[in-house]
Amino acid sequence: MPGLCVRADRLSGFMKLKIDRIISIATLIASLVAIFLVLKKPAPVARPQSPAAIAANAESFDKKMETLEAAQQRRPAVQAAPTAEPIESVNTENNAGALSATDPQRNIELPGSSAAAQKTEVRVNSDEISAVLAQALGSVGGGAAASGLSPDSNVGSGEPAIKDQHVSFDGDVVHGQFLTEIAGKDVWVTVSGHLGSKEGYATFDPTEFKVGDLSVPVSLVNPALQKKLAEQRDRMKLPDYVGDVKVQDGQLVMQQK
Repeated sequence: MPGLCVRADRLSGFMKLKIDRIISIATLIASLVAIFLVLKKPAPVARPQSPAAIAANAESFDKKMETLEAAQQRRPAVQAAPTAEPIESVNTENNAGALSATDPQRNIELPGSSAAAQKTEVRVNSDEISAVLAQALGSVGGGAAASGLSPDSNVGSGEPAIKDQHVSFDGDVVHGQFLTEIAGKDVWVTVSGHLGSKEGYATFDPTEFKVGDLSVPVSLVNPALQKKLAEQRDRMKLPDYVGDVKVQDGQLVMQQK
């Protein structure tokens, strides 16, 4: 019996050692897989553009923004009547339709008129957005000289350098893919989400986040992301002539204010 007990103790110790070894090996493999996925280049969200295409798409973007700004400047102001006569009250029950949408006598746009409600909007595709970002990051000829940036420049104090980027739209979702450096290694970061606006500032609500080819739960990333956006709120401010932004039908839609 003593010998049986000794063998049982040895077997128990061997099994414990074996289980510990298995756990260690599994942890090592999981770590290696995670590192591989992080460093692995994910499937691109958009096709690369030639320098000529970048220049053409950036010019197209600028023209659309000029159109939106010009429309805002041309928007007629609501003016008072040239005469001193007060505007008569209208009994909507007895005088339905008595005043047209715009009163020609006083040149006043009434609430709900089509002239007042109609606003100019422009639609921007992902190639145009990617081209503008490429020029801003200085990753094409002329961009670095114009903005003072190089592909390895830090955009803002304490922020990681962005070496390359791709942007695409899918339905009402925007996908952004950025090449940056983490711990001395080039890593692709992919973020997807919904773009919107609130009180003159752009908003972003993420729906997916990946480092390399490794998915990261949005719930872990979003608090830090929203805090960062709040700290850099000035960068999220929309131009004075832009009232609303959204992604719709695979395009970025911007409406005049």
